[in-house]
Amino acid sequence: MTHDTPPQPAGHVIVIDDDAGIRASLDSLLRSAGHTVTTHADPQEFLRVARPAGPCCLILDVRLGTVDGLAFQATLTEAGLGIPVIIMTGHGDIPMVVRGMRAGAIDFLAKPLDDEALLAAVSRAFDHWSDTQGDTPCPADIRQRYDTLSDRERQVMALVVAGLMNKQIAGHLSLSLPAIKLHRAQVMRKMGARSLADLVRLGEMLAVRDQSVSRYATPA
Repeated sequence: MTHDTPPQPAGHVIVIDDDAGIRASLDSLLRSAGHTVTTHADPQEFLRVARPAGPCCLILDVRLGTVDGLAFQATLTEAGLGIPVIIMTGHGDIPMVVRGMRAGAIDFLAKPLDDEALLAAVSRAFDHWSDTQGDTPCPADIRQRYDTLSDRERQVMALVVAGLMNKQIAGHLSLSLPAIKLHRAQVMRKMGARSLADLVRLGEMLAVRDQSVSRYATPA
């Protein structure tokens, strides 16, 4: 038997599914296709770590115990993280498909998953990532911009990257809403961010997300 040289990583795939068997199966399939893979049992696990640098996508199950995967997908979209999402479910129906696609999902796959269909969806997700994020400035330039922020502006940026809205940030920092809007505008200008998605992406690259808070919480 000949041993081929392992393929170089084609991108980082994040899998969120509460079924350990499915996580292991997807991990094996995706690594065999040359991808780097990180798996999580629930969204909170994912939120506790920084987003991978470089091309990445998320494979997300619709039903995660008491957590609604589509609600979590919507939260990611609103936060502007810019991670392409592939939805999977064993309980899919037309309303779920429509809801997921409207929230920006790249594809919607039914379980049991077809290997070729999944890999094709992952390929489309990375194409989408390249189309939307291929012009990100170099890390040294991003760090130089970040160094121009004041301490308060860095606090605001960390909370924006964590997914909090202006009113939530104001409450967290005990500042007025107009003050938060001013600080956020300054952060956008100094970081050269053209949109909230840009700012969140830059913050993730710098790993400045405030880990102590999250707009997304697992229901009790």
